[in-house]
Amino acid sequence: MKFRPCIDIHNGKVKQIVGGSLLDQGDQAEENFVSGQDGAYYARLYQSYGLQGGHIILLNPVTSPYYQATKRQALEALAAYPGGLQVGGGIHNENGEEFLRAGASHVIVTSFVFRDGKICWENLEKMERAVGKKHLVLDLSCRKKDGQYYIVTDRWQKFTQVPVTEEILKEFSSHCDEFLIHAVDVEGKASGIEVGLVKMLAKCTNIPVTYAGGVGSYQDLELLRNAGKNHVDVTIGSALDLFGGTMEFKKILEIMEK
Repeated sequence: MKFRPCIDIHNGKVKQIVGGSLLDQGDQAEENFVSGQDGAYYARLYQSYGLQGGHIILLNPVTSPYYQATKRQALEALAAYPGGLQVGGGIHNENGEEFLRAGASHVIVTSFVFRDGKICWENLEKMERAVGKKHLVLDLSCRKKDGQYYIVTDRWQKFTQVPVTEEILKEFSSHCDEFLIHAVDVEGKASGIEVGLVKMLAKCTNIPVTYAGGVGSYQDLELLRNAGKNHVDVTIGSALDLFGGTMEFKKILEIMEK
């Protein structure tokens, strides 16, 4: 299990939000933390500790008046730590290469590969051709409905008809280099992890997978390590002291080394 750092950018600022509260209309979100530092500051910090494979997420749609400010923050972070971070949020086949040239190791895609609630294999193939499988991360972030996890798109607001299952993970894994999966119902709440989801992700052993959502204590980290069979990597947002939380960044790194 590895620690994967994050830089979430909304309205041109590094923030931690409650995941399910994000609205395109009015660019609103319930905020847990708004940083006085920019994305490049966090990128340099992660680089100084040798942390790789973290992700930058642009939380504004391209139609937002804040999008360019958010994108600028992301590009500055990529330039500060070239090759060390992934980037997602509004990525498609026509702009993915731009972010790779800017320094991203991978681009992260969700909404572009789903249309009308279904998997759009044509768009996934376009992404593979545009950036290459080795530079592609699929974000299969999900929310629970009727007792099952379903992939959600468009900044986690729209349910698809695609459940997160072992079969789906296996099928998608041949088209990407990694998975990033937010448990959206607990994202930003530091209220505990979705153990059932983590156990499912642990069975996906052919490519790396990173879990995000609900980590609020060091005990949660141990629970995740056990449920994920030490295979599932983790990212921590609102609970991290860097973002106003109580979990110490350096202590987390020490735990990861065990």
